[in-house]
Amino acid sequence: MKPLKILVVLALVYVGIVVLFESSIGYIQPQGEDTLLLTVQDDSGEAHDRVLSPFKFNDQLYVAVNHWPRQWYKRLLETPNVTLAYQGETKNALAVPVTADPELSEIREAYQLGFLIRLLTGFPPREFVRLDDIPQTRPPEAKPVVAG
Repeated sequence: MKPLKILVVLALVYVGIVVLFESSIGYIQPQGEDTLLLTVQDDSGEAHDRVLSPFKFNDQLYVAVNHWPRQWYKRLLETPNVTLAYQGETKNALAVPVTADPELSEIREAYQLGFLIRLLTGFPPREFVRLDDIPQTRPPEAKPVVAG
């Protein structure tokens, strides 16, 4: 075989492996106590769930966008008010994309992926999202009506 044909075949095999690996994401989800269920609503108000592996950094909760399939991330950017189910607690959060240094550089340094996982996922761009708590507020108590 000519070298160009070999390179084309190898490239096609590699693309096939990446597509196979990335398409299995919907079926092979992280599991266990340390997973997070993120619920994001689309423009029509329909809720979409995504199981993610969060990580803590400087007492903040983060998730990484490590794969090419990222519809959930696009929804999150459009509607950053999300619901989290994490460690037995369900709460509302504000999803804040991390785009500026020094936070972005520090997270990239602390949360590195190995070469093999980057190879299998086709070297997608890596994004990070900080999940900030939204304080729960109580509705004001009704004042009694005094007849008089």
